[in-house]
Amino acid sequence: MKQNDRVQRSKRQQVIIRAVESGRRSVSELIELTGASGVTIRRDLEELHELGALERVRGGAQRQIRRGAEYPFAIRRDIRSEAKAGIAALAAAQIEDGMSVYFDVGTTVLAVATLLRERKITAITPSLHCAAVLAPLIDGEVIVPEGPINQDDLSISGAGVREMVQRSRFDVAILGACAADPEHGLTVADWNDARNKAAVIAASQRRIMPAIAEKFSAVATHRFGALGDLSMIVTDESVGPDVLARLREDVDQVLVAGSAEERPAGRLTDAG
Repeated sequence: MKQNDRVQRSKRQQVIIRAVESGRRSVSELIELTGASGVTIRRDLEELHELGALERVRGGAQRQIRRGAEYPFAIRRDIRSEAKAGIAALAAAQIEDGMSVYFDVGTTVLAVATLLRERKITAITPSLHCAAVLAPLIDGEVIVPEGPINQDDLSISGAGVREMVQRSRFDVAILGACAADPEHGLTVADWNDARNKAAVIAASQRRIMPAIAEKFSAVATHRFGALGDLSMIVTDESVGPDVLARLREDVDQVLVAGSAEERPAGRLTDAG
């Protein structure tokens, strides 16, 4: 499937998921809403049902009670993919050969890992997606913890991740989050994930969060840190000026991909 076709499918499926959140929707309603054919809608519904994003019912679909992220990983990966690519490029530029780097779970983190797959680094990650793209490391190694695998995003979870993190020391951690609202801090949907991320913050010399602008106006259930726990945020130019000003108050360095400068802003202090 071509990249553009995949992105269009992802956007259409996001529309379908949002539509069924308010109640059962028929195939004909979804055809009218999206402008797609009946064959395409039925194929989307089957795929989304298999991903656990909705429940397929006779003649249509309805809301599926989900635990965790709003959208399945396969759909999140294509949300604002161009912005994520710009963010990833700036974040990847912070990594030097010889570093030990923790790669968290998340689609933007995965975009960063993809740009570092031929570098001389030690990569530690609970994400099998990240581990797979980092496999060609030159004179480096990829380490994954023990534990059960999440079927949606292929992440390893549980106490095994935390135990490995607590025994490690990272030069840099590339962190993901469900949300990073300045008032509520860094939050995720899963309690174990929050505990693991808090351990990563404690074990890392520098902590970089690459995140699209929408993350800074959202809140999830479990808090694992404050914005001030981060050494750097890398986001995109759609971030609002008020939010950007607040980020620069709390975080040592903020990079904005796509901006005129694309350089660090804020307190130019040691980010260790």
